Amino acid sequence: MVIHWFRRDLRLEDNAALSKAHASGKLVQPVFIFDTNILGRLEDQEDARVSFIYAELERLESEISAQGGHLWVLYGDPLAIHQKWADDPSITGLYANRDYEPYAGQRDQTVHALYQAAGKESKWYKDHVMMEPKEVLKDDGSPYTVFTPYSRKWRSKFDLGQIQAFPTPTGGWHPSPSTEHWPSLESMGFEKNERTIPGRAIPSAVLAQYEAKRNFPALLNSTTRLGVHLRFGTLSIRALARAAYPEHSKFLTELIWRDFYQMILYYYPESPKKAIKPAYDRIEWEHNEAHFKAWCAGKTGYPLVDAGMRELNATGFMHNRVRMVVASFLTKHLLLDWRLGEAYFAAKLMDFDLASNVGGWQWASGSGCDAAPYFRIFNPESQLDKFDKQLTYVKRWVPEYGTSYYAKPIVEHKAARERALARYKAGLASVGS
Repeated sequence: MVIHWFRRDLRLEDNAALSKAHASGKLVQPVFIFDTNILGRLEDQEDARVSFIYAELERLESEISAQGGHLWVLYGDPLAIHQKWADDPSITGLYANRDYEPYAGQRDQTVHALYQAAGKESKWYKDHVMMEPKEVLKDDGSPYTVFTPYSRKWRSKFDLGQIQAFPTPTGGWHPSPSTEHWPSLESMGFEKNERTIPGRAIPSAVLAQYEAKRNFPALLNSTTRLGVHLRFGTLSIRALARAAYPEHSKFLTELIWRDFYQMILYYYPESPKKAIKPAYDRIEWEHNEAHFKAWCAGKTGYPLVDAGMRELNATGFMHNRVRMVVASFLTKHLLLDWRLGEAYFAAKLMDFDLASNVGGWQWASGSGCDAAPYFRIFNPESQLDKFDKQLTYVKRWVPEYGTSYYAKPIVEHKAARERALARYKAGLASVGS
């Protein structure tokens, strides 16, 4: 039999590696490993993402068992677990989909070597993105750092064949029991979180109106809210691309941004900690704990910022337009290091994806790829007037807005803007000194 290692592809349908494993003609044993190296970084015992994964694994087990197989779920160090499987004569190979994050890439290279050393096949496939990092490069082979030319090259290489669905398995599973392999949430140090997660069905009506409505957070159907499903692969990126192409070009552009940030993280693996534009690491950030706590709690006195942070804290989601506003506010108005915001989003977002999160925060701070010039600073008041003029979104999350109980602004916009411009200018000027 061969192993299929589920990771960021928690589905049977349109799954590249899983489909290839079944096409091999060998019995397939599906597995999932709760990686202690990843779970060990999580501080919240009720992390909703862990509960989401666990529920999706239970769904997978139900679907697989209906076809005569079982899903193995383990908790531990993937390297130690795969070493045992590589040494097991009943297992002849491994199939998995590629992951482009720095830790995952190093881990997977080691796992691949284990199977090769044992004389067994180890096959890896593209599934998490539409275009892999090495597929869209400049003519000289270097990575793009500006989105528009990347997008043009991406579109020039795109064809419908790249998003065709892979066949869904209907049998061919290794008939092994699974009960002894499953850890409980409690045994891994977590508790069940009952947070409601949007379904994974693709909302065609949202796609049809996406370009017109995408910037208005009060509209509940302005975005697909499918980010968590793309993050954990409960929905195929190809399925979403097929639904978007060719009528919904603006939505397809958002998926290209996703590939772009995956490419950036692949070629700039230190970007979660270091500015892609090194000069921006010379900026002198403030160290105001009270301001950071106010931002986290949604008590800055700027209603659009506060509404966004409260939505994040309560649901694990935040509208994309609002994400840009709150990120700009932290880095420009409060002059707090973008890495603080990136880490907070990483801990709270249901759809947290390292590449997109780091890319978005570096964009907001001006230090990343294709970022707006540092002197472009979002005015949270004009953003509110433009995108939530009726205050529908704000009043949904900040019910005390307009009363004496609402927080006073912790900084004054004009003074904060001037401080940011001066601080950025000084930091960038110091590079040449």
